[in-house]
Amino acid sequence: MNQLSEKNIGCPYCGEAIRVLIDSSEMDQQYIEDCQVCCRPINFIISESIDGELTVNVYSEDEAF
Repeated sequence: MNQLSEKNIGCPYCGEAIRVLIDSSEMDQQYIEDCQVCCRPINFIISESIDGELTVNVYSEDEAF
């Protein structure tokens, strides 16, 4: 079964709010996806919080995470 969750994030480059689909079937994943507005690469880190919520953190190429 496909477990996609729609999340709103803010691009770390242009600041634009964009909607992304996150595959919540696999936690603790990291990948890069281009911003839908400015086309710059966003680093995504997907994890599960202590209370079981899906957590999405985004970073620019320059930021350490």
